[in-house]
Formats: sequence, C-alpha cells, structure tokens
Amino acid sequence: MRHDHEPEDHDLGLAHDLKVMGAMMARRRALKWFAGVGTAAVVAGCGGNEDDAVALTSGTTATPTPTATATTTPTTTTAACIADPTETNGPYPADGTNTSSGATSNALTTSGIVRSDIRASFISSSTVATGVQLTLTLKVVNVNATCAALSGYAVYIWMCDRSGKYSLYTAATESYLRGVQVTDANGEVTFTMIVPGCYDGRWPHIHFEVFSSLTAATSGRYAVLVSQLALPSAVCTAVYADTTTYPGSATNFARVSLSSDNVFGDNTAAQIAQQTPTLTGSSTAGYTGSAVIGIAR
Repeated sequence: MRHDHEPEDHDLGLAHDLKVMGAMMARRRALKWFAGVGTAAVVAGCGGNEDDAVALTSGTTATPTPTATATTTPTTTTAACIADPTETNGPYPADGTNTSSGATSNALTTSGIVRSDIRASFISSSTVATGVQLTLTLKVVNVNATCAALSGYAVYIWMCDRSGKYSLYTAATESYLRGVQVTDANGEVTFTMIVPGCYDGRWPHIHFEVFSSLTAATSGRYAVLVSQLALPSAVCTAVYADTTTYPGSATNFARVSLSSDNVFGDNTAAQIAQQTPTLTGSSTAGYTGSAVIGIAR
C-alpha cells in the first residue's frame, strides 16, 4: 500500500510520537492561555495589576474596595511627605486639657465650632478678628501608605489674634480664631483666618490637632497628632510692617528665629519645610496657601 505522506511523519518510534504529542499539547495550552489573559496583558501594560485583569475577564463587574487617594493640589506635593513632629498644644488650646479662669475650657464640645471661616467669635459674642486675611488648605496624609489622603479626619486649629492674644484666655470674652473641619475625599480642609500676630518669645505659628473622626474630637486627649505650623518669614516681614494693624509684632519678630524658638528650634530642616505653609498673595490682598500634615497610621 502506497502512502503519500513523507516518511518522517510515521514509524519513528514511540519516543518520537510522545515528543510530537507533547509539543502539540503545549502549543494548545499556550494558545488557550493567551486567549484567556490577553486582556490582562493590556491592563498590565497600562499600569494595572493581576487582580484588575481577573476582574475584567471574569464576565462580572468588580466592586472596588474604598481606599484613600493621595491627590495633590497646585500648591502642595505629597510625593515625599514625612510625619509631622508632635508639638505642645501650649497654654491656650481650649480643648478640655486645661482650665481658663478656673473652669475647664473646651471649645470642641461647643455648638458652632465646626466651621470654615473662623474669624468671628461664636460664643456669647460675634466680634470678628481683624487683620490680613489668610485662607489655608491643609492636606492630611498617611505617611505609611505612600502619602495617601486621610478622609473623614477632624482638624482643629487655633491661633492668636493680631495683638498676640488668644480667645477664651487672654481675650477671655472672645471665641474667634478657633474652628474644626473634617477632611474630604482628598484629605483636605480649608480655613479662612488672619495672619496671626507675633508675641514675645515665639515664632509666628498656628496650632492644630488632628482626630480620627469628628466624633473623636471631644478632647485634645484623643488627638492622633498635636502640632504647629510656622509662618513663612517673608510673609511675616511684609504683614508686620503695618505696625498699626499689628502692634508690637515687628519688634517681637525681630527678636526671634526658628532656631531659637522653643518649639521649632529642635526640628529637622525637612520637618520645618513641611510645617511651613506655602503662601502666595500680599499684605494688602491677603494670602492663600497650603500645607501637608503627615500622620503615621
């Protein structure tokens, strides 16, 4: 019987046949694998991961796991955030940790404390703190998660007025320049305030406390971070030149430096850089800016 096939196709022994069969099976497996994960290869090429690919080829709609997203703003980068150092809350926190005029002072439990514009008093007075306007956006991030934004955190800030006095204490009848905001999906809160004055012995600064939630913000004892922001030197020089609006600040500012300050003086250059807001504007038009607050969670 005559066969039209070439002689190498047949009768070369069992070993040869097994080899050919194995090659054919391997080829089929490879073709099947590429058909199944072709989408995965595209996703991976676009920055996705293996889990993304499985979700896209499974025939079902994947439900994303809620995660915080680190989003930068035009005036701030979180690419190299660090943990802010813990600082003293000072003698005028009104956060339930000390007393004022013999009574425990706690603005955190008072109605009206949650607000963005903190220039007006909200307890027994409506006096508005005057001075150069400052609008400041603070971004709270997790330094242990590639600087991802922390949403739902409560930020409490307070500062002295243009004369260096603190509401509920040295300006006992006032409650201005204090307020709480809750971070949004980008980890941000924005406060409208004034550039604080400079009193003797301290670099111009803003106090803040961060809480894991608004519910937790009932006392400074529950804060996950207590720290301070340092005002930029150039802004202070420009603002304090108006000695009528800011009496005594220029003189006090000339006698202090960051290195001599009893709070900022022992911080590293990187810490000071993060604790100093980036501000734009002028002493006549006001200032706008931002700062990153890094927390290790």
